[in-house]
Amino acid sequence: MNDKKEKTYYIRYRRGGRGSKVYEEKIGSRGISPKIAAGIRESRMKGEEANNEERRNEVIQEETTLKKIYELYMSSLPDGRGRKTDAINFNHLFKLHNKSIESLTTQDVDTVRYELEKTLKPQTVKHILNMLTRTINFGVKKGYIQQPDSRKFRVDKPRVDNKKTEIMTDTQLKAYLAALDEEKDQDCAAFLRIALYTGMRRGALLGLKWSDIDLNTGIVTLQAEYAKNKKTAYIAINQDALNVLRALPRTSEFVFPGRDGGQRENFRRMARRVKKKAGLPEDFRPLHGLRHNFASRLASSGKVDMYTLQKLLTHESSEMTQRYAHLSDEAMRRAAAVVGSVMAVEEKKEK
Repeated sequence: MNDKKEKTYYIRYRRGGRGSKVYEEKIGSRGISPKIAAGIRESRMKGEEANNEERRNEVIQEETTLKKIYELYMSSLPDGRGRKTDAINFNHLFKLHNKSIESLTTQDVDTVRYELEKTLKPQTVKHILNMLTRTINFGVKKGYIQQPDSRKFRVDKPRVDNKKTEIMTDTQLKAYLAALDEEKDQDCAAFLRIALYTGMRRGALLGLKWSDIDLNTGIVTLQAEYAKNKKTAYIAINQDALNVLRALPRTSEFVFPGRDGGQRENFRRMARRVKKKAGLPEDFRPLHGLRHNFASRLASSGKVDMYTLQKLLTHESSEMTQRYAHLSDEAMRRAAAVVGSVMAVEEKKEK
């Protein structure tokens, strides 16, 4: 283990004899040593210091502001799980931070939304408002707050056209692969290659561990922890992806680790750099565009049905995959045209 890596300490104890409730708590990393952790454990075991559950109860007994529920939500997330993005989105809601959940109104949300729409894209505004509803839903689910009255509080989100399908031309794909070859750190470039060859989401790739991959069968387990729908899924990957994975060094449990060996947060800079080098259109998304390119190429090939594509993309419903249906239709039209030319040749032979 890297000695410079910060250790996160956890404690486990009972308040009472055998059979009493077992507490398992995270106490952090900064300023914590084995001796300090042991002292905290003893203090909490004796009831001299409030444990994490009691601290949360103290918070919710006070006025339950949106910010307090958000802090409880963030503390419930596993390390590295979307924390930075969630924090950025929540900061856009700063005018609502100190409002109690009970006092929030539809007008409050609409006012914030109208301000955001002046400078941000509809999809970004939707992500920000999703952060609001996710925070409130978390509070309701955990019993910290009551379900807001829908007659007084409603979150109307902007309509976003999610029908966009990005697909590289053969020339663009060749330029993209050439740009990847020029990257100095080919271990990092492998991240974009796997995204290109598998269509996996960014979060799933960042959370991918070697234990999730069977290099013999080519089956990858996408753990629920990193899945958008919170469900474990299995996908098959192609030989190109397998070759990339086999060439990577195993320095961590994660396939694409950060410098400390833990989970990496993103590859945004490299993704933007490669996109620019390849000369892709401005509106081609550096990472998510690779997923759409993967799906669009498969659909337009005419060799993959929509059900199989749905499974490869781990879409929960077929409706999500239907955005690619028109590409499949185009493949069928090309096939029909070929049939027409073949029939014409056959007729000439008969004559």
